[in-house]
Amino acid sequence: MRGSIAVWSLQTFGLALAIILFVPASSWAHGFAGKRFFPTTFQVDDPFISDEFSILFNHIKQAGDEPNKLTQIDIDYSKRLLPNFGLEFHEAYLHLRASDGSSANGWDNLGIGAKWQFLTNEPHELILSVGTDFDIGGTGAHRIAESFSTISPAFFFGKGFGDLPESVKFLRPFAITGVIGPSFPTRSGNVSIDPDTGETIVERNPTTLNWAFSLQYSLMYLQSFVKDVGLENPFKRMILVVEFPMETCMNADCKGQTTGTMNPGIIWAGKYVQLGVAAQIPINSRTGSNVGFLGLFHLYLDDLFPKSIGRPVFH
Repeated sequence: MRGSIAVWSLQTFGLALAIILFVPASSWAHGFAGKRFFPTTFQVDDPFISDEFSILFNHIKQAGDEPNKLTQIDIDYSKRLLPNFGLEFHEAYLHLRASDGSSANGWDNLGIGAKWQFLTNEPHELILSVGTDFDIGGTGAHRIAESFSTISPAFFFGKGFGDLPESVKFLRPFAITGVIGPSFPTRSGNVSIDPDTGETIVERNPTTLNWAFSLQYSLMYLQSFVKDVGLENPFKRMILVVEFPMETCMNADCKGQTTGTMNPGIIWAGKYVQLGVAAQIPINSRTGSNVGFLGLFHLYLDDLFPKSIGRPVFH
């Protein structure tokens, strides 16, 4: 299965790279605040709501007493009900391989969310949104998914620096996006019986604070709105990104413990499709010690199908 996942991913990226050569560079309406285009990043959720479809490939060796090699494919779909309000659906297929050679694979729990983009300030390239995500416990494979649900309200933001003065114009291509919010399990703990000793084992399900941000430098913005530095395709369509997705435990027994990664990468954005690759670097030993890989394939459904499935249900 792992080999077929890798072959499928390479085929997908091969097709997407071919699209780059034929898709013209022109303007579109997806993820904009004024002149600022905010791309969909790897593990930091968008500050905007749109009609879009994404596939994220993730491979890394996880930390733990018995570390697993994780290969994961995340599938995300979002649909606008109103121009600034929509629903999001996400699912993931996981393959875990333990150090002893054993493995497990299957679908994770289904996630459903809602997001309201309540502010778009074009002169200051600012987007603010709020939303809630609900992972439905027990909807995934028994060996992969949790049996309990989690509820995760969040605040999202995106800010471009295009309003900086002329004296620092080469800083204008910078932008930052981020999200912060708690994640609450619907069950405080899981109870099981040790098969060898017969003792009762209680495993706590932690409440966490999820916080993440991305720092971006848009070569598209530089070339179009700051100075023509002579970049050609594919470089003039690229955005340099560094992500910091973090999770901090809020329970008494692990309060303040944080895990996360730093994800430096490159995004190429066309009219209908977006591609990205990034490294996954653990921030501490609790997270792990091995560098992982992220690969993103993203479709702008609102630009591909503006008169049908790519427009809001109520418009």
